[in-house]
Amino acid sequence: QVQLVESGGGLVQAGGSLTLSCAASRLTVRSYNMGWFRQAPGKEREFVAAVSRSVGSTYYSGSVKGRFAISRDSAKDTVSLQMNSLNPEDTAVYYCAAGRYISDYASPRGYDYWGQGTQVIVSS
Repeated sequence: QVQLVESGGGLVQAGGSLTLSCAASRLTVRSYNMGWFRQAPGKEREFVAAVSRSVGSTYYSGSVKGRFAISRDSAKDTVSLQMNSLNPEDTAVYYCAAGRYISDYASPRGYDYWGQGTQVIVSS
């Protein structure tokens, strides 16, 4: 069965950086649209970034554009999220997701597979 496993979360001070990784099994990341979402306590899950299948176009939410960068490694079937200039508002559980056919990258509904999430805490 398909598995997405996130890693790389942790505690970081404001202004710092973290890199999250999503390892896929039984799924070829180049053949899927891959996304990162996050969910803070008491809030809905929100879109962070996505990379489209095949072409590899990237998409970002307005709140992270210019600070975060999504990338994929087709040889290793991993997707990474480089996060820079972190602030306390970035504190959340970050989820990796994969979807074959997506019309709206920012909507969780289009994604078929989800990881278990990794916690990111940014202290002020």
